[in-house]
Amino acid sequence: MTTTTATLRTTSLHPSSVGIVLPSISLWWREIVRFYRQRSRVVGVIASPLLFWVVIGSGFGTSFRSRGVGGQHYLDYFFPGALIMIVLFTAIFTMMSVIEDRKEGFLLSVLVAPVSRSVIVLGKVLGGATLATLQGLIFLIFAPFLGIHFTALNLLVTVAVIFLVAFSLTALGFIIAWPMDSTGGFHAVINLFLIPLWILSGSMFPLAGASMWIRALMRINPLTYGTDALRMLLYRGSPASELPLNMNLVVLGGFAVVMFGLCFFVANRRTTKAT
Repeated sequence: MTTTTATLRTTSLHPSSVGIVLPSISLWWREIVRFYRQRSRVVGVIASPLLFWVVIGSGFGTSFRSRGVGGQHYLDYFFPGALIMIVLFTAIFTMMSVIEDRKEGFLLSVLVAPVSRSVIVLGKVLGGATLATLQGLIFLIFAPFLGIHFTALNLLVTVAVIFLVAFSLTALGFIIAWPMDSTGGFHAVINLFLIPLWILSGSMFPLAGASMWIRALMRINPLTYGTDALRMLLYRGSPASELPLNMNLVVLGGFAVVMFGLCFFVANRRTTKAT
């Protein structure tokens, strides 16, 4: 009887016996509640790109009407880029919670719990992607002021593109944050890597008018395809769009899958620091 009881207890504590879905949902909900309780972060995520869009868009105004922009006012051209920036900022802020959870001891308590490490990946990445998508959709409130109107199908595809971008960037943020124990180091990597990734996505200037080496970098930047897809959906037939929508969606989907797979790889490495 004692042996049977011990076996049952061991089995009940095995990670596979607990499951992944329910614990992941718990972590997903925790990320959402935690983010919206921090009012300063919520305001900062929306206000900074909004100010950036208004000031830079109004500053360039009509002086940026090149063949790549097709005569658009720069406020119109820069709108998808500001939307991508909001998604990027939200992904950054939410993935900082990985470092904060490690310092507070919460991450260690999850790691020693009878659940798979996949739970952390699913909960964190899905939570961050959900938040980034919601913040991006809030910014779409300004779309009608630019003459942008959605059909039901168009809005659905736009939400899908925003989610793919949010999911990819959140997963990338998770990969960067997981081995770190300093928010300062995380910000340094963000400034060195993710901000240039955004700048070279066609958010601030079109691919058509860039130098050859800049165009090459923009072509291999997966975020370029998200920006291009949004621009195509927001401004139908936009001359600034470079690739067909289907191609953009395929590249975005592939980028999301690769980043998510790398999240699992990084989190399940036994040499990774837990504390």
